[in-house]
Amino acid sequence: MVSLALTGCGAGASDSGADAKGQSAARPAEGAADQGYESDKAAGSGAPDAKNPSAPAQGQQQHIIRTAELSVEVEDATKALATARRVTENAGGHVANEATERIDDAHVTSRIVLRVPQASYESVLGELAGTGKLLSRKADSKDVTEQVVDVESRIASQRASVDRVRKLMDQATKLSDVVTLEGELSRRQADLESLLAQQASLKDRTTLATITLELHEKETAKPAETEDRPGFLDALAGGWNALVAAVTWIGIVLAALAPWLAVALVGFLVWRYVVRRRRAARRPATGPAAEEQPASSD
Repeated sequence: MVSLALTGCGAGASDSGADAKGQSAARPAEGAADQGYESDKAAGSGAPDAKNPSAPAQGQQQHIIRTAELSVEVEDATKALATARRVTENAGGHVANEATERIDDAHVTSRIVLRVPQASYESVLGELAGTGKLLSRKADSKDVTEQVVDVESRIASQRASVDRVRKLMDQATKLSDVVTLEGELSRRQADLESLLAQQASLKDRTTLATITLELHEKETAKPAETEDRPGFLDALAGGWNALVAAVTWIGIVLAALAPWLAVALVGFLVWRYVVRRRRAARRPATGPAAEEQPASSD
């Protein structure tokens, strides 16, 4: 019995969701989660325009997400940043993110993300662009009216489905039925919370426009370096330094070659001693003994 009832609940929720999607405007569900979410409905048939089916129905509020990116060159990034904050606060917005960086100790760059009400979007853009020299501007708008209506209808259907499961829990008498219904209720409540989160995100993005402002300080030209010609003392000092460096390197080279030179000198002395002894051994005997030898007769 419980499974049949849950099947009926699911079918009823699907049919209710499909019917709500087909309507041009859905009545927002009552509850604390929907407080402050505007979905104005005007009296009338509310049928969409036949020539433009994608256009919002007559009397239906249009929901648009607006974003913009500005790049401005300024004389003083700190002052321009303060101006951007003041303009945003005066318009009823707030600063969402800010990053400032000093480059080469010469100039500062800042990137700030601003959230401003849709009604003040154009005026704030104009004031921010006037803080300096506008380098680039990019604006984008996206119509999410159909998505907003779809989420609203799905929330209404899901709430009705959750209420039906709760009524079944009140009527259940078996423990197994209660456990089954609790699991089903948890799943449907999770789906409802997901839809409510989507609704809150859409409300935030359609209520407040997002402006990303980049501020760049103008790079100042570095002064030309004056050419200094060396004088007599500079040349003398340079020559002396070169001489000292040369002598130092020669001393280093000789110190490195000293062991090798010592070994070569010892080798040369040994070689010379051996060669002299061989020459002395090969030299013919001279003296009185050679003179006493008889001369050969003819």
